[in-house]
Amino acid sequence: MDKRALRQALIQQRLDLPDRLQRAEQLQRVMRIWLVGRPDVVIGAYWPIKGEFDPLPALHRWKEDGELLDQPQRRRIGLPVIDKVTRTLTFHAWYPGCPMEEDAYGIPKPKDTELVVPTLLFVPCVGYGPGGWRLGYGGGFYDRTLAALEPKPTSVGLGYTVGFLPDLEPEAHDIPLDAILNDNGVVWPLK
Repeated sequence: MDKRALRQALIQQRLDLPDRLQRAEQLQRVMRIWLVGRPDVVIGAYWPIKGEFDPLPALHRWKEDGELLDQPQRRRIGLPVIDKVTRTLTFHAWYPGCPMEEDAYGIPKPKDTELVVPTLLFVPCVGYGPGGWRLGYGGGFYDRTLAALEPKPTSVGLGYTVGFLPDLEPEAHDIPLDAILNDNGVVWPLK
């Protein structure tokens, strides 16, 4: 199956999951536990589309938990904004209720909020495989962004178990993720 057909099949499979809400609750728990003890104060994420897992409730809770701690820096969440020239992503501060507008692809993005630089970046996975490889939507935005960001953030893929592809082969431009989490726990790295 070619990658375009594979993407469509995986997206449809994800949309048709009868227990997607329960899986999302499980992945929220996995994500919250995985974040415990991490030193990051700026985390980049994404606005969920096409049945993707929504990381924002867990991140908002992470942000609120940080406000209860005596930390020198306030925790921040950033959502991607497409740079049309470089076809990379920058991240702008997001919080519940912040002004939003649609980007060129119809995906909501923060409107007129400050630029933030994440040290941890959660990335949506249409599919994923051993070695930290990710199958996205085919635009290459995350690969270009991860290649360009300095310092390079820790990159963590998020997806449901149905997205696991044991034979996923990377392409030359693909950049492996540092970790992958799904509704069963940590998929990569294997320990």
